[in-house]
Amino acid sequence: MLIIGERLNTSRKGLHEAVETRNEEFLQEIARKQAENGANYLDVNCGTRLQHEVEDLPWLAKLVQDTVGLPLSIDTPNADAAEAALSVHKGRPIINSISAESERYERMLPLVKKHNAGVIALCMDDEGMPETAEKKFKVASKLRQRLTSDGVPEEDIYLDPLVQPVGSNQAAGMAVVNAIREIRRAFPNTHISAGVSNVSHGMPARKLLNRTFIAMCICAGLDTAIVDPNDSDIMQIILAAESLAGRDEFCANYLAAFRAGKIA
Repeated sequence: MLIIGERLNTSRKGLHEAVETRNEEFLQEIARKQAENGANYLDVNCGTRLQHEVEDLPWLAKLVQDTVGLPLSIDTPNADAAEAALSVHKGRPIINSISAESERYERMLPLVKKHNAGVIALCMDDEGMPETAEKKFKVASKLRQRLTSDGVPEEDIYLDPLVQPVGSNQAAGMAVVNAIREIRRAFPNTHISAGVSNVSHGMPARKLLNRTFIAMCICAGLDTAIVDPNDSDIMQIILAAESLAGRDEFCANYLAAFRAGKIA
């Protein structure tokens, strides 16, 4: 399981102000904790800083990489901000994100190819965000085909079926799980990612929903998760679910984590 740490997002409490005031120590601590707790990539998002995103995103990307050295998920729909951040990135990034929306696709694709980046591909098109598993799979298929036809290697594509809150649509969770299952069946070599915590937006006891949902998604075929790695329970559940889903040979990762004291 590829873990993308979600906490460096200016929509989170205190982050907007920290980026605005260039509070390096505060942001560095958030980066360090995520790295220490098992993140493979760190997502950087300055989306609430719309008027300053082109300056803020590369500043944050450089600060984070200078602090922890992990590769980043450059999270923005703004191609200018993405390009600015990619220009300072060390190593191989993930661009978060592209979609089948015509304008967004045309603006982001050249960046994916120029920087030899992985790309999170949101399963939405010019008709909007699909809500059923069938429609999510249809858009995912179209988007994957277009990306591969345009020269993006299959192993660099992270199809994202777009998690929506169950609080506003009780079918939203299973729509994603079923879409993941269909994508994995049809395209076994394409990655599948999800922003897991979106499922619990507006609900009480959000962590319980997030933890349960990620286990369901892993068993359906999810292999990349945008989560909070500081949540030790969700990290343990990821290890357990991968073992139970037959994706941890001889339960080696689970046993190693247990011996290291990472499983209670």
